[in-house]
Parts: sequence; structure tokens; C-alpha cells
Amino acid sequence: MSDLTHIREDGSAAMVDVSEKPVVRREATAEGFIRLQTVTLAAITEGDISKGDVLAVARIAGIQAAKKTADLIPLCHQLPLSKVAVDFESTESGIRIRATVRTDAKTGVEMEALTAVSIAALTIYDMCKAIDKEMEIESIHLVEKIKSTN
Repeated sequence: MSDLTHIREDGSAAMVDVSEKPVVRREATAEGFIRLQTVTLAAITEGDISKGDVLAVARIAGIQAAKKTADLIPLCHQLPLSKVAVDFESTESGIRIRATVRTDAKTGVEMEALTAVSIAALTIYDMCKAIDKEMEIESIHLVEKIKSTN
């Protein structure tokens, strides 16, 4: 038998049955980074991107993406999200993206947090691609997951 929870004994894919697990508070935080040219970072900061407020749009995109994760990743469970926060930190070389997602459910929200970061980064890329051909999205990873009985 496989140690992979989404694989049946015959090798076919399966959604994990969480019906016997208790409902608990679960939270996950993910981060990623988009490397930008200095001129692009300045344009974002100064509001000089022709498509609009890049970080406001990326934040909304990340939140929407977290809410749609089960539609995007076939074996994810649909979860009632109680919190999705997407935040940005500018550095010399780009923007760090951090998403925190919370639910009270039978399974965790790691994929939702990772999806929020990924789509926020892709939204920044899309809104800035006309002025920056060297952008790089990198280092998307889970920072923390918390499970508590509160």
C-alpha cells in the first residue's frame, strides 16, 4: 500500500475521506517572492502602472484564488474559509507575498494559502509584463500550519 494519501492501492487517484476527522481550527501561511526591476518596483509603489493599483488587484486575486482552490486542484476539499489575508512587503529586488488562510474544518488550508500566493504573484506579473520582461516568480512555500481545538 502507498504512503501517499491520494493514491488507492490500485494506483488510481482518490480524494481523501476526512469524514471521521474532527472539525478544528486550522490556519496556514505561505510566502513567495516576485523579483522585479527597480523601475518596475518604483512604478508599482508610485501608482504608475497603466492597468491600475497592482497590489490592490493582486490582493483581491489572491483572496479569490484561495476561495476557488478546490476548483483548481482536483483532489482538494471545498472548505468554508473564515479568513484570507494577502500582504506584500517591498524589498530592494522585488515584492514578498504572504498569505494566511483560516478555517474551522476537518482538513487543512495549506493549498489555499499556496494558491493565494501563486495567483497574487501571477497577477503582479500580468499587470507589469509590459514594462518588465525580466520578472521572476520564486520561492513559493508553506511557512507554517497550525491546528488547534479553539
